[in-house]
Amino acid sequence: MHELDDRKIIHVDMDAFYASVEQRDFPELKGKPIAVGGGNNRGVVAAASYEARKYGVRSAMPSITAKKLCPDLIFVKHRFDKYREVSQQIRDIFLDYTDLVEPLSLDEAYLDVTENKLNYPSATVIAYDIRRRIYETTGLTASAGISINKFVAKIASDYNKPNGQKTITPEEVIPFLEELEIRKFHGIGKVTAEKMYLQGIFTGAHLKERSLEFLQEHFGKSGAHYYNIVRGVHHSPVKPDRIRKSLGAERTFSENISSEIFMKERLTQIAEEIEKRLAKNDVAGKTVTLKIKYSDFKTQTRSKTLPHFIRTKDLILATAIELMEQEGFRESVRLLGITLSNLNTDVEEADFVEVQLKFMF
Repeated sequence: MHELDDRKIIHVDMDAFYASVEQRDFPELKGKPIAVGGGNNRGVVAAASYEARKYGVRSAMPSITAKKLCPDLIFVKHRFDKYREVSQQIRDIFLDYTDLVEPLSLDEAYLDVTENKLNYPSATVIAYDIRRRIYETTGLTASAGISINKFVAKIASDYNKPNGQKTITPEEVIPFLEELEIRKFHGIGKVTAEKMYLQGIFTGAHLKERSLEFLQEHFGKSGAHYYNIVRGVHHSPVKPDRIRKSLGAERTFSENISSEIFMKERLTQIAEEIEKRLAKNDVAGKTVTLKIKYSDFKTQTRSKTLPHFIRTKDLILATAIELMEQEGFRESVRLLGITLSNLNTDVEEADFVEVQLKFMF
């Protein structure tokens, strides 16, 4: 097996993080179905407590749908300053064990503990210890997955949620992946899973039976990735300074809009927010992507790559408007967003969801 199979990787994922912070700070919410987000008919669920998830409420779900699923759902306004504060407490705990910490967002991270500051030989013991300290420090629970690489560790962290962990040893990796349903492979979404089903691929064992050539023919550049991961090969290191690939913001409207004048006003506000964040991070980008979500919840994106880097509101806005005017709108619009990618420098990965939600509520 590849030498990286000797690594000890932990994926720590906080349990219903935003909702759990709210239930911790406001005891009257404990044991009740709550959603962090806007409770009006145009709002979106940012996070749901486990009590709400029992009714099928999920993050990114329209609030009106969530209320139909759970009539007693309690909506709580987000407090990102508090979430960042708690997230830093958790990150400080991680750093007591290793400097190889790769945050994915405010509530999850990868840790490479192959060599760790406490010289613990067992990654399983380290994960238990980290989870214990997180609870003692914050009053919140975390789940963890432990294995030989980031891919398998992330899958494992979902297995015993909430407040649990799962270790997949080197000897167990291949049997585990062979038995795994294809839709549970991290990175294989609904569309790709459906495409695999049509090819008779329902489990890891089925995927492993397909040749590299077959997978490349049917899944393009991703074919080699699928070929490797089902064999337990995933070389990606834990990167403490994760490179941001894009920066963006979006706004959900209180009412659907169809006037281009109103749309341009909203895009101006979004471009201003992006300009501020670009300046804060000292970064610029070349590719502008306009996101449009229609009243029927179908989403469309339009992109343009410029020959030079941009970072000012005027240039971002001008490109976004050009994309908007490329073709007409088939429905009224409930959301507009702008993302700038092909960035010119390395910046620390931030929580993109946070920026989206600031506009939503």
